[in-house]
Amino acid sequence: MMMARFIPVSSCQFCFGFRELPPSSSSLYPRRFEVSNRRFPIKCSSSEPEYGVDSSPSLSSSSSSSSSTSEVSINSSTYNWFTGLGGIGMLDTAYLTYLKLTGSDAFCPVGGGTCGDVLNSDYAVVFGVPLPVIGFAMYGLVTALSAQLGEDNLPFGISKTNGRFALFAITTTMASSSAYFLYILSTKLSGSSCLYCLVSAFLSFTLFFLTSKDVKLQKIQQVVGLQICLALIVVASLTASYSTAQPILSSTRDIELPYYSTEITTSSSPYAIALAKHLNSIGAKMYGAFWCSHCLEQKEMFGREAAKLLNYVECFPQGYKKGTKIFKACSDVGIEGFPTWMINGQVLSGEVELAELAEMSGFSLDQAK
Repeated sequence: MMMARFIPVSSCQFCFGFRELPPSSSSLYPRRFEVSNRRFPIKCSSSEPEYGVDSSPSLSSSSSSSSSTSEVSINSSTYNWFTGLGGIGMLDTAYLTYLKLTGSDAFCPVGGGTCGDVLNSDYAVVFGVPLPVIGFAMYGLVTALSAQLGEDNLPFGISKTNGRFALFAITTTMASSSAYFLYILSTKLSGSSCLYCLVSAFLSFTLFFLTSKDVKLQKIQQVVGLQICLALIVVASLTASYSTAQPILSSTRDIELPYYSTEITTSSSPYAIALAKHLNSIGAKMYGAFWCSHCLEQKEMFGREAAKLLNYVECFPQGYKKGTKIFKACSDVGIEGFPTWMINGQVLSGEVELAELAEMSGFSLDQAK
């Protein structure tokens, strides 16, 4: 028994003719037909799905396209984060670079004003290059590379895979350096704190974790070796830089000085001598330290004879070393720097011209005469 299979077709052409044959006496069928001029120029397609053929290529393609679009969107968002964090890091290190190159004091809202101690220490220079300059360059690389990866427009024909690899290597180096510097800050510079250094370390670690998250799980084992190698290179380089650098006392906390007297080389004018006598008579006091160069310059303004007439208070009469406390007479009035003048209940900090001292104390030219 044969079963017919019908395949519906569309737009097909059948051209044929037929003629009737004379009946045969032995035939059970009274009428017979013969097909002639058969021509079947068939070129048609099935309107139903064929057996064994995947009928959903368009759906698969659409799904793949949607997935690809989603992946690009996620990557672009991630690179925007990289660009933003890198920009913040550039601002932070640019400010520190300005302070380092100009010798200005850092504004430290946290840490009791010890940012300058950290920035001016010998650990703030790597192979003769200021550390903030290196940090600015690294954050600049992250910002530029992330922006180009987000736009898929890398220069010099660099592939996106190589660009991601470079970004991963840069952030790994930055995170390793930050970890090393945090160790230095907690051991070699204990007691000092630098808000800007901590911000930079936070940004470095955040960028590192974001790039690590971008790496697929299957490739993590491959990049762990790279991370370890980069970290070892960074630690070895920094250690070599600091071990070969000439030791520099980073702050007065590291200095140990016995007390010594300073010699005044200038001669006193009659005006300076009269002013010194007047200041002494009204109880004006000058607070200073034997190692303070500004205190010596203030005395040089008065001259050798007049300086001996001043009511001068030495705040470190026993010398200075780590742990030495300031003289009680200085701590009682809250001395914050040297020299400091106390005249009629008013405080003057730093070197002061003789004319200003005369005005503050009520000294006149008639008294000088």
